[in-house]
Parts: sequence; structure tokens; C-alpha cells
Amino acid sequence: MNETRRPVAVITGGSRGIGAATALALAERGYDVIIIYRNKVVYANKIVEQLVQRGAHGLALRCDLTKLSDVARLFVDIRAWSDHLDLLILNAAGGLERKLVAADPHYPLRINRDAQLAVLDGTLPLMPPGGVIVFVTSHWAHLYGQVPQIPVYAPVAQTKYAGEQALRARQGELDEKGLRLIVVTVDLVEGTVTLKLLERSAPDVIGQWRTLAGRLPSVTDMGEVIVRAVTDITLPSGSTMVVGMPLDALVLRAPGVSHAGENSEPGGKGDIDA
Repeated sequence: MNETRRPVAVITGGSRGIGAATALALAERGYDVIIIYRNKVVYANKIVEQLVQRGAHGLALRCDLTKLSDVARLFVDIRAWSDHLDLLILNAAGGLERKLVAADPHYPLRINRDAQLAVLDGTLPLMPPGGVIVFVTSHWAHLYGQVPQIPVYAPVAQTKYAGEQALRARQGELDEKGLRLIVVTVDLVEGTVTLKLLERSAPDVIGQWRTLAGRLPSVTDMGEVIVRAVTDITLPSGSTMVVGMPLDALVLRAPGVSHAGENSEPGGKGDIDA
């Protein structure tokens, strides 16, 4: 792309849900966007069409992030499209897919930790000072070891926690390069595959959580919060942006435990915990 330099974002898991909503929100702020998807080519192409409608350039690239050969090829394609990347949103996650886990019991760790680091390593040579890396996670993963877990989600929470810690261990390196690392954590989000899978596996727990939470944030809410975190240059590296139920409330109100008290208002401002 030989045009006037526009900021370029890469979003893993960008064909639907939070990733897709974030891509569209960024396009409206002047970003060109590369979305990475595993197998939902129809969804991915539709998002690219919507990016173009918003005046942005868009590119959809298929990649199994758990395969190093795929990741290597991914960055060959990215370099052919853009000589710079200003924003990396690590949104892709996994571990609830029964067939994938049955075929590879280590799949949750490979997608939620190892793949995050592989994509970061591929991005860094293309990211100038001022760039931002965003890791999207859940409250149960962010607070792993501190709160009761939804049993079916526990392997995801454990490995996403490992992914977050591995990224935070790289913060000194990122600081030296003039890059910021921001973590965005949320409880449950309407319109995501994760919520649908959890509702099938643990309907009583999710029903209880809906009652406690009131309104769950939507994927659009999440996209806006992520964009706000990216564009807020006063937000220091290493910050955690909290969406939905406050973290201290989750410790007291974790699903499967009876709790009293007023509901919070998820999906609103998005508290910042620096």
C-alpha cells in the first residue's frame, strides 16, 4: 500500500464478536484494519466490506495461530500489505471447542498463551514507537486463582491467565521500544461465541450471572472501550481497563455462590485500574 500513511491495526479473532466490533470502531477513527480469522471466511469478508464502507482499507487473513508455519506466512502477507503496524489487538482465544481439545489437550495453552507471544513477536519489527498492544481477557481469567471458576471454563481461564502473565513479563521490552501494553478485561459479553457455549454448558450459572449483572455489555460496548483505551495516550503501559462487573464485586459474587447486594451496571464507563 503506497498511500499517505494511515494507522494500521491487526486484530486476531476479528471476523465476529468483539474483534469485528472493534475493527469497525477503529475504521470510524481512521484506521486501516487487518483481521485475522481461523475458519469463518464468509464472516471475515463481510467485515472487510463494512470496513471499506467506512472509508478504511481492510484485509482478512486466514491463520491457525497455533501453527508457527501459519503465523510465519501470516506476517509475510502482512508485510506485503503494509510496512507498519500501529496497533495489535490480541482478541483470539479458545479452549471451549470440544473437538479441538479432544484432538489436542494442550490446545487451550497453545492458543491462549503461545499464540499470543508468537503474534507479538511477528508484530514488533513492524511497530514504531507509540504503538499499542491490547490483550482482551475475561474477569475469570484475569483473577484466576482468586475467584471460583465455572468448571467448563476453568482451562480457558487458567491458560488466558498464563497468556496475560507472559505478556506482562515482556513489558520492560515493550517500554524500551516505546510501546504500550493495555489489558481489557470483561465478565460476559452479549453476542459472543463464548457466552453461547457457556449457556449451553452451564445454563444455571449463566442465568444466575445475568440476574446479578443486570445488563451485560455488548460487543459494540467492548469495541468502543477498546478504542478508548487505545486512543487515551494518558493511559500508562500495563494498565487494566475493566468492563462490566467491577473486579472486587466478582470476588464477592462469583457464579455458583449466593451473594447479596445491589447490581452493578456492566457495559458503562469501563473503570481503569492502572
